Amino acid sequence: MISLETMLNEAEKALFAGLKTPVQIQAFLDSIPYIAEERNRCPLDVLRDGQCHCYDGALLAAAALRRAGFQPLLINLWPEPGTDDDHILALYRVGRYWGAVAKSNYVSLRAREPVYRSLRELVLTYFEGYFNLEGLKTLRRYSSVLDLTRFDGLNWETDESAVQVIEQRLHHLRTYSLFTPEMIGGLSPVDQRTYQALMTWTDVNEAFGRRPAH
Repeated sequence: MISLETMLNEAEKALFAGLKTPVQIQAFLDSIPYIAEERNRCPLDVLRDGQCHCYDGALLAAAALRRAGFQPLLINLWPEPGTDDDHILALYRVGRYWGAVAKSNYVSLRAREPVYRSLRELVLTYFEGYFNLEGLKTLRRYSSVLDLTRFDGLNWETDESAVQVIEQRLHHLRTYSLFTPEMIGGLSPVDQRTYQALMTWTDVNEAFGRRPAH
């Protein structure tokens, strides 16, 4: 695999080298603009352009987590079809416990500390904050874990064409349902106070269509 570091200038190298912990990685993702667009950047171009959305942000996080001694792992969260956007997390483990780093336009869909005993347990923490502009709680499924080392031969850290291959693979991973139909039928909408609080810092205007992309 082509080394990401060999393609960075000195300032970019210093920035990337400073992302030594999940907390620092999340802080970097929070510091750059969320941009809702069709383009999926590789980690190299996220560093160069200083902007990203959830997918390319997760790729950058996975690349940085790899340098911090973790495996570069992704998982995809899926909503009720036609109601919302999917959301991608970069995962890591400390001992037996799962944590996550994520770029999001929603304040509630970002990092999680490594305290969760299973992926399902971790994913469920995103449920209450995963809603659309109508206030409907839309999270329904999550995927199996994708290990990005499988794509090292495609140079996914530096080549956008590899990023498209990974996206297609993410969309075809096995998924696991979180709720029964009876549970879904009984869900209440997000209350107004929670809605207003969790929409803080969300830029609706720059997102796809009528809803702010995750």
